[in-house]
Amino acid sequence: MFSENWLQRFRDLLAADAEMKVVGDWFTLSMSLTSGDDRCIVRFERGQLVQWFVSPRLGVPCAFGFRASPDIWRKYMSHPPEPLYHDVFAMLMRVPGFVLEGDSLVAMQHARALHRVMKVMRLVGAA
Repeated sequence: MFSENWLQRFRDLLAADAEMKVVGDWFTLSMSLTSGDDRCIVRFERGQLVQWFVSPRLGVPCAFGFRASPDIWRKYMSHPPEPLYHDVFAMLMRVPGFVLEGDSLVAMQHARALHRVMKVMRLVGAA
């Protein structure tokens, strides 16, 4: 799901996003996105996507990540999404297969910027 082309579109949309320019100053971290057996790590600096690793090997660190089945990711990225799939935080509370892995404190410390990143991700859509 998180292919090179998809990640490039995500980077470009995020770079053009006016809201992210306002809320992303302190959003410098790496996080993982896992869909079934496929995983990637995305690295942000000051709210911009600067690097990614598709199918990363050992030694590529990340603070936290989101894991879900391809079906759950497709529902999240659909337009319009089904109820409960409209927002990453709603999914964390109500969709058992959508999981926050790693350091949840870091994720919540960046909740505003993370929320915007995930909203922009929905604009890219499912691959």
